[in-house]
Amino acid sequence: MKHSKFLGKFQSRTGFLTLLVICYWLKYLFVAYCDLNLGLANPLQHIIMWFSPLGMSIILISLGFYFSKPLASYIAMLALDFANTALLFANVLYYRQFTDFITVKTMANLSKVSQGLGKSSAALLAPSDIFIWLDLIVIVILLAVKVIKIDQRSYGFSRTFAITSFGFFVLGLNMMVAECNRPRLLKNTFDRTYVVKYLGIDTFTVYDAIKNESSSTVTKNASTSELNKIINFTQQNYAPANSEYFGAEKGKNVIIIHLESFQQFLIGMKVNGKEVTPFLNSLYKNKHTLSYSNFYHQVGLGRTSDAENMLETSTYGISDGSLFTSLGSSNTFQAAPQILRANSNYTSAVFHGNVGSFWNRNDVYKNMGYNYFFDKNYFSRESGDSSGYGLKDKLFFAESVKYLERMQQPFYAKFITVTNHTPFELATADQDPNFKTSSTSDVTINNYFLTAHYLDQALKEFFTYLKKSGLYEKSMIVIYGDHYGLSNEEYTTLAPLIGKDPNDWSSYNTAQMQKVPFMIHASNLKGGIKSTLAGEIDVLPTILHLLGISSKQYVQFGTDMLSAKHKQIVVFRNGTVISPKYVLIGGKTSKGNVYDASGKLLTKLTKKQKAEVKKLAAYGKNSLAYSDTLNNKNLLRYYTPKGFSPVIPSDYNYSTNYQQMMDLIEQLGKQSTALISQKGDTSKLYKTDASQLAKRQSEITQIPESVLSSSSSMNESMTSSSSSSNASSSSSKASSKKTK
Repeated sequence: MKHSKFLGKFQSRTGFLTLLVICYWLKYLFVAYCDLNLGLANPLQHIIMWFSPLGMSIILISLGFYFSKPLASYIAMLALDFANTALLFANVLYYRQFTDFITVKTMANLSKVSQGLGKSSAALLAPSDIFIWLDLIVIVILLAVKVIKIDQRSYGFSRTFAITSFGFFVLGLNMMVAECNRPRLLKNTFDRTYVVKYLGIDTFTVYDAIKNESSSTVTKNASTSELNKIINFTQQNYAPANSEYFGAEKGKNVIIIHLESFQQFLIGMKVNGKEVTPFLNSLYKNKHTLSYSNFYHQVGLGRTSDAENMLETSTYGISDGSLFTSLGSSNTFQAAPQILRANSNYTSAVFHGNVGSFWNRNDVYKNMGYNYFFDKNYFSRESGDSSGYGLKDKLFFAESVKYLERMQQPFYAKFITVTNHTPFELATADQDPNFKTSSTSDVTINNYFLTAHYLDQALKEFFTYLKKSGLYEKSMIVIYGDHYGLSNEEYTTLAPLIGKDPNDWSSYNTAQMQKVPFMIHASNLKGGIKSTLAGEIDVLPTILHLLGISSKQYVQFGTDMLSAKHKQIVVFRNGTVISPKYVLIGGKTSKGNVYDASGKLLTKLTKKQKAEVKKLAAYGKNSLAYSDTLNNKNLLRYYTPKGFSPVIPSDYNYSTNYQQMMDLIEQLGKQSTALISQKGDTSKLYKTDASQLAKRQSEITQIPESVLSSSSSMNESMTSSSSSSNASSSSSKASSKKTK
């Protein structure tokens, strides 16, 4: 009787829709908590996630109401719910493999990678997956045996429209609350997980489709004439290489070390009589290090991803978000990995202890031509090993070398550190007992010195390994700070610690705080501390010239810092322009915005000064505008420099990095240039005082079981696909012979 009463509530058509929505909602919550790691940090985020699937599922299933015939309406609602469940299930399988969510572009390209995917997909299935489909199976059975009866009544347009409108109301409410908790959620999306967490998988898919279509529309309206203007602009500003340094590091490995949120004022700074970064200080002053004291970050809303983009491509980030997340999945790049492969057969890799989807790196790195990307799936996952944004730096470097030694040389390898990231929290066990931080009223500042000191120690351990293993002599090491760590709110409290008066703090001082360290170190390099004005946009042409590769044919907005004709103008993403003579805040030339090199506010400009300032402002504006046009319209697809091969993203699979490297070592045999082939296992040389690894030293040398099993599973799939492909190829060849 109770069952009859319960089912009676769903005998109407609106009741049936309600049943489908509730069932989908319950299985969505099951998936969210059991299969997805959405990073729900507080009770409000849990509540937002609970409501996130409701609005779009009501809208979607209500479309079945627009069919006037009852049977057709029920079939349509079931079909739409089935499609929605299939999307949910597909995302679960995809997430298990890639720790990411399916994009519209991925769906569109499914046919290109579907061959041989069956076995690997089957390996991802779990017994709990039955719960995703169980409701639909039961509902179809209940309909078949007529326990749930088809409502034969006619529903007018007004009631149907009211249901759809209610769905939009719930969706709108969800988006409003989500925006309050996470401002600019859809404008500055640095991780797809955030959109799914706040808005649900359905809304994410719709958002991604709209974004994809918007990007397609912009690129369709592009023209080669726009590209020609940009090429003319970059060629006019090209700086030829310095003959003394051109090719000085030719053939060497390139190791890029990305110092998270690391500002220049930390170099040489002491707190309570102790250097904050003693190792970096020694490296900064080393006779074999080219160090820059006037080097600025130039990031915008894309923060770390903007810094990466500038270093890899010498183009600016976009004005309204992150280039990586907005355009990175589809744009054509002429980035360092592919340039080095085309010119000197370099192998490339990125090491990063966070999820691969963060800043859309999984897609972007493939489009840039990176052979390998080692994300958090390749490192330890024990409790306490990670801080807010990924694996702690000491563990990160220690656990990376077993992969680094398996890369073919010469290689281009980038290490992205994370521990020195806001809110700069560091467990007591990770703190140096001999270093006491500041005692200001701002805990953020106090913590900043602790995490910077920890990062410095991690770097020292890594350098020690490089020297012991022999990689040091074979490598050029590039170290840079990606962007500011402390923000405007902290500067007045920080001021006395860096010898400034907080009462005299100005926009000029804030601009100067955007300086970050930049160093190029190699055992044979003629070093020195340079006062040359430069920024992140200038790194790529400088590196290329040191390696003996001309940057002239590439579209790059930076210039070689070692060139006599290097353009000493730094353009910030917000329009601020810095030159040896002037600082234009926001790129504005009006009163109250122009400072001289000493920080004096210029209230009255001479005619000559006005002309100089106007020219600077125009250069800054044109640089940003041309770069935005180049990237937003994906214009590089129209231009392939001589000797450069466009990237084919589908060539790369970051799930099987280890297996790919081992296969290549085996194929090359004695011709392998990997360090492990030349010297044997060098990872055992790595020494760290990381407390987490005190009793787990084997994790430095041993490949995680999860990596080995993943490689094995994917290898079976690839073997199956390869066999099928080979059979097809043999058939084609046989057919060709018959024709002949």
